[in-house]
Amino acid sequence: MKQQTIQKEVSLKGVGLHTGKEVTLTFKPAAVNHGFVFKRTDLENQPEVPAQANFVTHTQRGTTIENKGVEINTTEHVLSACVGLDLDNILIEIDASEPPIMDGSAKYFVEALEKAGIEEQDAERDVYEVKEVISYKDKATGSEIMIVPSQEYEITTMVDFGTKILGTQNASINKISEFKSEIADSRTFSFLHEIETLLDHGLIKGGDLNNAIVYVDKELSPETTEKLKKVFNKDSLSIKSNGILDNLTLHYPNEAARHKLLDVIGDLALIGTKIKGKVFATKPGHKVNTEFAKKMANHIKNERRNTIPQVDLHQEPLMDVNKIMKMLPHRQPFLLIDKIFELTDNHVIGSKSVTMNEDFFRGHFPGAPVMPGVLIVEAMAQTGGIFILSTVPDPENYLTYFMKIDGVKFKQKVVPGDVLVFKCELLSPIRRGICHMQGYAYANGKLCAEAELMAQIVKSK
Repeated sequence: MKQQTIQKEVSLKGVGLHTGKEVTLTFKPAAVNHGFVFKRTDLENQPEVPAQANFVTHTQRGTTIENKGVEINTTEHVLSACVGLDLDNILIEIDASEPPIMDGSAKYFVEALEKAGIEEQDAERDVYEVKEVISYKDKATGSEIMIVPSQEYEITTMVDFGTKILGTQNASINKISEFKSEIADSRTFSFLHEIETLLDHGLIKGGDLNNAIVYVDKELSPETTEKLKKVFNKDSLSIKSNGILDNLTLHYPNEAARHKLLDVIGDLALIGTKIKGKVFATKPGHKVNTEFAKKMANHIKNERRNTIPQVDLHQEPLMDVNKIMKMLPHRQPFLLIDKIFELTDNHVIGSKSVTMNEDFFRGHFPGAPVMPGVLIVEAMAQTGGIFILSTVPDPENYLTYFMKIDGVKFKQKVVPGDVLVFKCELLSPIRRGICHMQGYAYANGKLCAEAELMAQIVKSK
């Protein structure tokens, strides 16, 4: 499957649910491997906040993400629309801290994205296939999310609010293409006692009785009636036979469970990777959803980090040392890779046979020789250098320079006789000759080192 974005930008206007502020949200096309990223256009330098689980700060009445002091509140409806239309890369510009609430569902975001048109991109989609049961449970609330292997991204929500007016409900989709017709127009809801509390705390300033279903779980006293009439600018209020305030008519008998499913999809978008698996969410809420997203993101990262590339070291390589020297300017004793086995649009795999004849072993613990960690990183970078130089027609006329190294970790020592296998994966599209990659080094079936590398190629002639 190829990655997808939209063909052109499209905007919506509305008010934030809790801030009550007028806000404009604009969806814009984004490059491959960009993911979903929010940009605050109302702030100096227009800072960005990637939609990632590790940026979640709080989950009261919605999911808030924050990066370097910049917040985006109530992200779930916007992100669910992006996932529900099977998109991968979108820049979401917003001129306030909170997206517009619209009608309390994802319907209007879906319509806007469809209006912009879907465009296939020239890059393979990153999909994580679930191979085992993974779960997270909040013991305090009994909320639990579990994912099991499946050939599709499926979601089932099971909710129980413990009230007579809104008991147990279930909702499911068997594939993400059902989102638009079955889930997108399911609106947010609240109980009457929650509405009163939120109003007393100065929240839901942008709320009205057109963007939330209100379940009446307590007696509607004359005092409460007058307060709500004033806040929501209504001449009268009454309770329907199904126990909801007379503001809206339900789209579905189980609309509450469907909206919870909508929230689950939006919150799990923060994993940052498409999922092939079936999700069971029992009594879901933003806290349990985002904690599960964090657990999944870490699980995927750790599994991929420790997954050794399956390379037959005895096969004929894509590039031997002679071809490597035609591309890289390095020479012995500082040419630290011997072979390249794979070179694709987003990764490269190479190797180095470590022998006792290496120059550095004469001075680096000669009595107990160990390859210096910095040279492992250099070899990793040279492997990445092959990748970036392969993107220009005349690599012999370029030099590669380090710009940044982050997250360096050494796991195992490397000694004479080991064969190092390097894998470098592109983290973001190459721009202006700048390459941002995640590098791994393996030997003897184990991860030896890892680092995040950034380098730039510059014309040498």
